[in-house]
Amino acid sequence: MVYNIHPINLFRALSLSLELSNGGLSHHHWRTAMISSRIGRSMNMMESQHEILVYTALLHDLGAASSWDERVKLRTFEVEDTIYDHAEVGYRLLKDSPILGVLAVYIRHHHDFYDGSSPSGLMGSEIPLISRIINVADRLDVLIDEEKYILGQKGSILSRLESLGGIYFDPEVIAALQTCSQQESFWLDLADTTYAQRFFDNVNQYGYTRFNVDDILDIAEIFAKIIDQTSSFTGAHSRNVAMISSFLAGLEGYSEEECKAIQIAGLLHDLGKLAVPKQLLEKTEKLVPREFDIIKQHAYYTYRILEQIDEFEVIAEWAAYHHETLDGRGYPFRMQEDRLKMGSRIVAVADIFAALTEDRSYRSLLSPSEVKKIMYSMVRHNKIDKKIVKNLFKNLDCVNHLVQTKIHT
Repeated sequence: MVYNIHPINLFRALSLSLELSNGGLSHHHWRTAMISSRIGRSMNMMESQHEILVYTALLHDLGAASSWDERVKLRTFEVEDTIYDHAEVGYRLLKDSPILGVLAVYIRHHHDFYDGSSPSGLMGSEIPLISRIINVADRLDVLIDEEKYILGQKGSILSRLESLGGIYFDPEVIAALQTCSQQESFWLDLADTTYAQRFFDNVNQYGYTRFNVDDILDIAEIFAKIIDQTSSFTGAHSRNVAMISSFLAGLEGYSEEECKAIQIAGLLHDLGKLAVPKQLLEKTEKLVPREFDIIKQHAYYTYRILEQIDEFEVIAEWAAYHHETLDGRGYPFRMQEDRLKMGSRIVAVADIFAALTEDRSYRSLLSPSEVKKIMYSMVRHNKIDKKIVKNLFKNLDCVNHLVQTKIHT
């Protein structure tokens, strides 16, 4: 199974997941990528390096995605020693990846000070150029006040960055920024919410890349780790859902490649949970309606993010419809039974089983008999597929073994 994907569509979608909040999307990574691209062009960067620059900028704060406190802190211009923590986490998440590993070192050093005072000890040109550019672009975006007219801010923003040239920032990168930012369009593009699409369309010139299913699995595993770190109660949830889904798909006659595809869906099914504050995910009391509405958006965002990736239409449905029910009363799309493919039904059953067999903040651990009782009650009320549930409990020992093996590997 091969996926023909424009890399920019893949990176744009993954980047969008890093921008999620219950208040909307910030597009910090997108704007950082646009600024970085302009600076790179001004410095006559080689095309191959420019491509890596854009991809790295789109994922540069990957290491902070699972921590709302960290994400808020990074929106402040004045940096603290702890600003390097998320860069190191991002590096560790990516360094062993065959696909995304090329970005790891650049992410690791994207907050290094030019004068060598950072923990890495690197200074000047020892810091990768891509990292030096992203550092300036990132801090520029943080300085933008969205409540004020953009052209009225350019002088103060440039002065602030220029004052730190040779200390925080590479003077050559600052000089390149001064050149490209003379155009009013540089600033207006950052304020224009419609411009991002044109930017990505231009980057699409790099064309398609052929990813096999194992390439996508590798990327999905990285994001599953980030998703599951959003709560202390979901340390292996996405991976559990993925393994159970793949196993159940095999029982339904899916091929090995199709089982891997549904494993990808399981790994990414909660991608939209990056929009949900940790205090809601770990709340011990019953959620009030407004809080539950915030929770509901996660499946919607999972779909809207994954549908942007070329040839991901089926995976997007399998992943995002895990809270849809056969009676049409699920969320967020209220899908009727005839619209729910077998893959979506499998992920839904796997998600429910995994959630019921894991610790949760709002209840104690359930016994196997309690789990079975709850799931068969859902079958009787036409919520989930009876055949899949029967297969699950018929092969319960195998399912439990798979989960335990995954936890300890």
